[in-house]
Amino acid sequence: MLKILCGLALAALSFVAPVSASEGSLRDAFDREQSSLASIPRSRIRSLVVQPESHKAAFSFSKGWVDSQPLPEGDAEWRCLTEALYFEARGETVRGQFAVAEVILNRVKSARFPDSVCGVIRQGTGKRFQCQFTYTCDGYSDTIRERAAYERVAKVARAILDGVNHNLTGGATHYHTTAVRPRWSSTYTRTAKIGVHVFYRHKFRTASN
Repeated sequence: MLKILCGLALAALSFVAPVSASEGSLRDAFDREQSSLASIPRSRIRSLVVQPESHKAAFSFSKGWVDSQPLPEGDAEWRCLTEALYFEARGETVRGQFAVAEVILNRVKSARFPDSVCGVIRQGTGKRFQCQFTYTCDGYSDTIRERAAYERVAKVARAILDGVNHNLTGGATHYHTTAVRPRWSSTYTRTAKIGVHVFYRHKFRTASN
């Protein structure tokens, strides 16, 4: 029995000894690695580090959500919608900007209007004050002067074209500001008021509106 216990003790000692030696080797290896890393430019190390993906904020009609979105890109349809939102609704709340964008897309879907975003926005352009969106035929230069506002509505345009839509306007295809009351408003169904805009749709709706 004593021989067995002595044998176990010797086995334990023979097992522990390599661990101590291994720790010393690891320390030497760590020191060498630290020395090697010190010789590498910090810019090179930063380029090799993979940054974790940031958590995307849940959608909301807020400047915070819009500002958290990346700068967008797009085709002519996106550019037309961005321009329209800038001149028609840049001073509105985010909800109001989405509502105006929704009206434009509702027109695209309707058989009563052109079947493209640019077509809808430019309808009637060329006839002074007879166009659908006043900024396109008021005779003033369409110059973007507020870059931050333009970037924000560009993100709104990108979002709604990508499918963010909460039916804010009840299918509206028309709107006007609260500062005016056009004659046509009495012949349409009022569907919503958001910010300084009042929204309407045709009284008689069909599958294609």
